[in-house]
Amino acid sequence: MSTSAMTPSLAASSNASPAGALTLANVLYETRGAIACVTVNRPKVLNALNLPTWRDLRTAFEAAQNDAAVRGVILTGAGDRAFIAGADISALAQAAAIDAERSSRLGQQVLDLIENLGKPVVAAINGFALGGGCETAMACTIRVAVEHAKFGQPEVKLGLIPGGGGTQRLPRLVGKGRALQLILSGGTISAQEAHRIGLVNEVVAASDLIPRAEAILNEIATNAPLAVKFALDAANKGMETSQSEGLALEASYFGLCAGTDDKKEGTSAFLEKRAPQFQGR
Repeated sequence: MSTSAMTPSLAASSNASPAGALTLANVLYETRGAIACVTVNRPKVLNALNLPTWRDLRTAFEAAQNDAAVRGVILTGAGDRAFIAGADISALAQAAAIDAERSSRLGQQVLDLIENLGKPVVAAINGFALGGGCETAMACTIRVAVEHAKFGQPEVKLGLIPGGGGTQRLPRLVGKGRALQLILSGGTISAQEAHRIGLVNEVVAASDLIPRAEAILNEIATNAPLAVKFALDAANKGMETSQSEGLALEASYFGLCAGTDDKKEGTSAFLEKRAPQFQGR
């Protein structure tokens, strides 16, 4: 994946050129206003994931996380055939057990970063989302897919199990029974079926994919940044607790929001019948 323009605030990164471009081998990174666009750029191998690509994704998402001007991220794949078609099988075939575990842990860490970025991430799924690609999509906040997209966790067909969180996130998204049917069969499903079972939020025409992802993020960006972050944190952390613990967590975040300048601005703007001007404070 090659380079793309980014905001000057990121130019200090060790991976950034003096001109402000984040230079990565396997991922494209650019900003469009308040939206960062991250593109897995290995179209010749259907954007398959290997260790260098995982590391580039981590660098790109850390850049988006640290840039205060970025309010949301679109993650997609280069070309029109694949979002991410899975792991690089040629590399995986040579991996010893210890190497495979390390690769799994790295992928899990990167996907945890994406899931807990503190900013919404929309997966713009432009084709195959298989194995690690499906797992990457599941780590995103919202998933929008083109009509010809395909989803699946085919690892059992290779003598493996999902290693990037598939056994954990998929049951949480679609329920245990549906998740295990996908994981144990190794089969693929259409975008329409993925939408029906709750794996995908929306299915759109290919020409509408990026515009729709941008529209979702632009709508979210009209809201208070801290409220968006705390809502994401409450939902993500609450999924790992009991409902009563989650409700206590929600009340704590509600209190934190109430102490922000954005809450004062939001309530004042509502009462004064004007658009709020949030500052993220």
